[in-house]
Amino acid sequence: MPTSTSDAAAALKTALRREAGALGFDAVGVAGPDSVAEAGDRFRRFLSRGWHGDMDWLQAKADRRTDPRTLWADVHSIIVVGLSYAPEGDPLAPLQQPQRGCISVYAQRRDYHDVLKKRLKRLARWLIAEAGGEVKVFVDTAPVLEKPLAAAAGLGWQGKHTNLVSRRHGSWLFLGSIYTSLSLPPDSAHADRCGGCRRCLEVCPTDAFPAPYELDARRCIAYLTIEHQGHIDAAFRPAIGNRVFGCDDCLAVCPWNKFAAASHEAALQPRDELTTPRLAELLQLDEDGFRRLTRGTPLRRLGRNRLLRNTLIAAGNSGDSSLAPAVEALLADPSPLVRAMAVWALTRLLGDDALASLRRKHLEHEADADVRSEWRAAVPADVAGVSRRP
Repeated sequence: MPTSTSDAAAALKTALRREAGALGFDAVGVAGPDSVAEAGDRFRRFLSRGWHGDMDWLQAKADRRTDPRTLWADVHSIIVVGLSYAPEGDPLAPLQQPQRGCISVYAQRRDYHDVLKKRLKRLARWLIAEAGGEVKVFVDTAPVLEKPLAAAAGLGWQGKHTNLVSRRHGSWLFLGSIYTSLSLPPDSAHADRCGGCRRCLEVCPTDAFPAPYELDARRCIAYLTIEHQGHIDAAFRPAIGNRVFGCDDCLAVCPWNKFAAASHEAALQPRDELTTPRLAELLQLDEDGFRRLTRGTPLRRLGRNRLLRNTLIAAGNSGDSSLAPAVEALLADPSPLVRAMAVWALTRLLGDDALASLRRKHLEHEADADVRSEWRAAVPADVAGVSRRP
């Protein structure tokens, strides 16, 4: 094949853009494998500070993330594509409905991994048929620094919230990449257009941004409700509000979203039952009900117990005492994670005498240390009728 500066390579890239558009992608660009060296340094600092929390897989394959050639030595060009999932309305509106659960925009629909990978494979097959070479297709599940690569490929820039921002699509792009042994002309990296804006930093309920362009994932509600496996620190529970899966606050307030047209991609339309589900219904979920509700969506990876953990925190924050019977029923749930959060939720929904009565009924038979700890924090031994809340 001619060199990357040849007319033939430029023509192939033009045809590639056309084919990507025909497949439904909203953005496409090309980056070189050496374009994310600075991002790799930032990523290593992120890990060294422990900001990745218990996402151990980030640490395990750090070398592959920071240098694409370590992941695949034969890569010469990286094609990055974007698919818009911009919402129709205000994604923060559900936060004003405390009796309902707030689910991150991206998770209200079919799992984007499936949608993107299928189309990326079609684009990769087209590329091979046109020009030969070898390819590898990645959508978020491999050790790839997708956001820095997308910025290097000209799709946008990493904003102060560390997510990609596009002038046309705001903060709402799903990303995928094709590593190829072909040499294609790289695009110019996109300039940072955040300016003096700090909206994404200031809106964060848990102060997860130590500085612009830096994220301490251990404080991030998206991390806490999705990636974190165990009990969520009590200090963060009130700030979670009614968010039962993820958090869109820093994405939603970005001024560049005003240019993003709502996505009408048929494969990625929100499901009615996942837009603002009632907490009362989520609290009733057994394993079969969870599987039916989450089939084919990103919520499936959470598992029933962690979804109930998050829902119980939302119930405790709701101030709706009518949820107390459903919460109380979960004191006997097989999962210690669920039982512990049921205790915490009841401390927010019931009076002291009722809590003391429940403590006497359940603590004696409770084997899990974390659940016992929640009970002792809720009602000190032999104490009843003493208010712990202002």
